[in-house]
Amino acid sequence: MTDVTSTVVRLKLSLLRNGLRQSGGRRAAFIASAVLALLFAVLQLLGLVLLRGHPHADAVAVPAAAVLALGWAFMPLFFPSGDETLDPTRLVMLPLRPRPLVRALLAASLVGIGPLFSLLLLVGCAVAVAHGAAGYGVAVVGVVLALLVCVALARAVAAANVRLLSSRKGRDLAVLSGLVVAVGAQLVNFAARSLGSAGLGELAPVADVLRWLPPASAIGAVRSASDGSYGTAVLQLALSGAALALLVGAWARTLTRLMTAPDGSTLQAPDQAGRRRTSGGGGLGGLLPAGRTGTVMARSLRYVWRDPKTKAAWVTSLAIGLIVPVFNAVQGTGSVYFACFAAGMLGIQMYNQFGQDTSAFWMVAMTVSSARDAYVELRGRALALLVITLPYATLVTVLTTALLGDWHRLPEVLGLSFALLGAMLATGAWTSARFPYSIPQEGHRNVAAGQTGLAWIAIFGGMVAAALLCAPVITLTIALNVTAGGDAWTWLLLPVGAGYGAAITWAGLHAAAPRTAAHLPEILTAVSRG
Repeated sequence: MTDVTSTVVRLKLSLLRNGLRQSGGRRAAFIASAVLALLFAVLQLLGLVLLRGHPHADAVAVPAAAVLALGWAFMPLFFPSGDETLDPTRLVMLPLRPRPLVRALLAASLVGIGPLFSLLLLVGCAVAVAHGAAGYGVAVVGVVLALLVCVALARAVAAANVRLLSSRKGRDLAVLSGLVVAVGAQLVNFAARSLGSAGLGELAPVADVLRWLPPASAIGAVRSASDGSYGTAVLQLALSGAALALLVGAWARTLTRLMTAPDGSTLQAPDQAGRRRTSGGGGLGGLLPAGRTGTVMARSLRYVWRDPKTKAAWVTSLAIGLIVPVFNAVQGTGSVYFACFAAGMLGIQMYNQFGQDTSAFWMVAMTVSSARDAYVELRGRALALLVITLPYATLVTVLTTALLGDWHRLPEVLGLSFALLGAMLATGAWTSARFPYSIPQEGHRNVAAGQTGLAWIAIFGGMVAAALLCAPVITLTIALNVTAGGDAWTWLLLPVGAGYGAAITWAGLHAAAPRTAAHLPEILTAVSRG
């Protein structure tokens, strides 16, 4: 057992060390992220220690432990490539039994920045509620038990989904990370504002429930022991211990199945395969225009649905574009003009159009022999983007307006959104040809090494240019709102904004087409680097 455990721990350390040897950029990124994570953990530790003696300290410490466990449960699903040892099928050919392997992998899981971050946070939670010798004695056991439950939970969830995580469709789960981060950030912001006005006592009912759910029950046991409720403390520690035993048992059973059962996740039933082969056209293709324009639109929409990196960018933009105006409207601090944020977030998807093709762009380049061909290619990509962005921007604007009850501003906000979207399509087409960059297919990087400057210029430079292009519509909006009697004519901003957006898009596509046709080799070289 000791030999297996020490070997797996050394394997984990070797993986970390060899990964850092690959490049200086990777070392710098790891060191920077480690320093920031540990700094944040230390600040959390100090903040929790300062809560000692506060009447509602347990209302913070107990939910914090529960949130930490939730993060351990779901982060492996969002970032499956973050730890190579999460996939036990790589050890399937070795003569290892599940029980010793579970102990070895559990020990290896305690190596890294994540476990150290969790340990510091759990120590802070325990110190915040501990009083007296009994409280500190239970704190030592509770912190270790809570950390082991978090790690075992992460391993059990990852092992149960390892077949999915190791497949291409499974890696699409990383798409959800952008949505979770976007929603979570707004929920935290909303909760912080509520607590700021109501006080920490609002968390007390939640803490009363969580103190009986592992691993938060281990932190609850510290408070119980500090208050002299030793029987309650023992019961709460027992709950966490039972949860650890159940998780380890489930993990061992999953490992046994993975080590002995064949992988049928990639097998396809013959009748299903036959149906796919015999199915004809129709579907999306039947709704799109004929010729090259429809072909380009279909290809772009399939990228959105099938390519993990493209899908991740779209899901994140869709989520943030809705969350920012709606959450601000719900909190009563927003403006109906925040709805333009949706058009802006989705307009960014027009930037670096050729980068999402990566090395496959050579097939597109072979079909472009003139500026007219380039224009049709860019037009098809812009129309594919509009299929999603126009109804979505309209929906977000109507929803934000309804939440704020500011219906008389709906036409002008829609007009501004359409004008902004048109400006971003125009600048996005031009920057796609002028500043193309590669999107690596593996890992979580969205820009190939050495091309970060190009990405910043393309995106932020294009956004500034789009804002300047929208100046006429913005000026007209301000003029109508400050002029006496101008409110009666603000409805004109809807057709003006829509027409201006269409015109500026047409002009931008025509301006980008000659450069695209003339610099196809340079574009192909740039987007193929990753």
